[in-house]
Amino acid sequence: MTRPDLRLTHTPGDRVELRHQDVTLFSYVYRPEAAWEAPKPYLHPLRTLSGGVVTDYRPNDHRWHKGLQLTSSHLSGQNIWGGRCYVHPVGYQPFPERLGSMEHDGFESLTETEDGAVIAERLTWRNHDGDGWVDERRRIEAHRVDPEAGAWTLTWTSTLTNVRGEELRFGSPTTAGREMAGYTGLFWRGPRAFRNGKVLGPHGEGQELMGSQGAWLSYSGEFDGIDGHATVVFEHAPENGQDGSGTEHPSHWFVRSDPFAAVAPSWAFFDELVLPAGESLVRRYRVVIADGAWEREQTEAYLAQLAW
Repeated sequence: MTRPDLRLTHTPGDRVELRHQDVTLFSYVYRPEAAWEAPKPYLHPLRTLSGGVVTDYRPNDHRWHKGLQLTSSHLSGQNIWGGRCYVHPVGYQPFPERLGSMEHDGFESLTETEDGAVIAERLTWRNHDGDGWVDERRRIEAHRVDPEAGAWTLTWTSTLTNVRGEELRFGSPTTAGREMAGYTGLFWRGPRAFRNGKVLGPHGEGQELMGSQGAWLSYSGEFDGIDGHATVVFEHAPENGQDGSGTEHPSHWFVRSDPFAAVAPSWAFFDELVLPAGESLVRRYRVVIADGAWEREQTEAYLAQLAW
């Protein structure tokens, strides 16, 4: 049985949206955009249950930052992140011939559930020449829409299969030589108002968490335009980095609160992740979108209620 206060809608060729009462909780946009931005699907806007927007879209400093999206800044010489490519020691350089894309191939399921919705999608990661390098099966689940707690939860699962015919090497600017810039993988860009927000983890806070490891990380910010705060919590699934298929690899947090708000559970922060031909990489993440500025104890208590 589905809930009458939740409604999933699909605009073919453009986006899928989930609405709770009079608030659109997310728009999942799969319509391709500018080649310079390495076209790929993304979630924007993401909203709290009260309607506060917790993502940014095409900010003037990085036009390819779009809400919450799966990215790959360095992939065997290709850039499926967007914009310029980091080359050590000269810095970021324009290499349009390295820019790839993630192509939407179709939906396997668009389903309302008893407490949210499921989007199951097929995608192909392509290099600049259009060759398919990765077959992806993506599952995005919105669940536990909980007005009493003022929060709802999104789970993102991606299974990436190497179809290139040779190994793929996932990296980041840090693996290419830039210190503490290990962004790649699932990436969130917060709204401009969230600059200098509060960053917490299980055993630390603030920018000291850059490059650290931990089960979860939260980011709280205060809105412009409307009163109130929001907290976005990112959590690794227990099995991440322990695939048992030759792809064991530790994850580290990429986080910035200045000059902008951003979080990524990076799968290739300090070292490249090598995916052999024909092998699959599975990563699963949970994102809690909550009204209010949550402290560590509140975050841990809420996460303890959620079963993987």
